[in-house]
Amino acid sequence: QVQLVESGGGLVQAGGSLRLSCAASGILFSAYVMGWYRQAPGKQRELVASITTVGNIVDAASVKGRFTISRDNAANTVYLQMNSLKPEDTAVYYCKAVYYMNSQRSYWGQGTQVTVSS
Repeated sequence: QVQLVESGGGLVQAGGSLRLSCAASGILFSAYVMGWYRQAPGKQRELVASITTVGNIVDAASVKGRFTISRDNAANTVYLQMNSLKPEDTAVYYCKAVYYMNSQRSYWGQGTQVTVSS
């Protein structure tokens, strides 16, 4: 059974930091592209950042220079370090795993709420 469990969300003031974690089980973690997405109320889910099996990173323009994605294959975990948080970063953050050889094999976590107060 595949599980992606996010943690680390919460309430923080603007300018603060949070570190999200996504622990995976039931998959060969190193063979999956890992991504963080977010969905704000009334908006579509959007990509925040992704990291490939060899460590190549894609960042959304809105978070470039503030957020950093990383992965620890030994711990089956992907992280999102979020600095200089803004109220517009408020959203539910989701972790996604996509098998590198077949993008249709993908899994989502349940999400973690991040709220940034002004």
